[in-house]
Amino acid sequence: MIKKDETAKKTIKKPVKKPAVKKTVKKPVRKEMIKPVKNEVGVRIAENKTESISATGKRKNAIAQIRFFPQGQGEISINKKEIKKYFPVAELQELVLSPLKLVKKEREVDLNVKVMGGGVHSQAEATRLGISRALISLNPDWRKELKTAGFLRRDSRKKERKKPGLKRARRAPQWAKR
Repeated sequence: MIKKDETAKKTIKKPVKKPAVKKTVKKPVRKEMIKPVKNEVGVRIAENKTESISATGKRKNAIAQIRFFPQGQGEISINKKEIKKYFPVAELQELVLSPLKLVKKEREVDLNVKVMGGGVHSQAEATRLGISRALISLNPDWRKELKTAGFLRRDSRKKERKKPGLKRARRAPQWAKR
């Protein structure tokens, strides 16, 4: 019989590496670093000295981010311009200010609006929705008035995408018999 080499049977055991433990250092929390709280409407309420309410409104491809200051003189700036320069048409100005007029707060609050995308009319409607949401977070009793006026309805209609073989979303090329 042939004897097997005993050294071949021995296996070398490698030491098991232990996972590295990360040390976490706690940073001091300042009042400015506190993140805003979200309420049930989806409106952010900042809890700092300036007491501003943040809200978002959307319409088609337009998005309006509103910073709402309850203690103010009625100043409204949209993309760092005053409302009469940004929306020169009186109809669009009325559209934006309609929630404030409904609750009689047009001269008592300041608004800082950042709006992007879409057309001018869609931007005005997105701004109106954002202002309405901010007013509800300020006083939930106004919800019924704003809802009956239709200011809390998010109009979700968007442009339909173009389909292959068609000129637009549904417009087919002209049919010719011969």
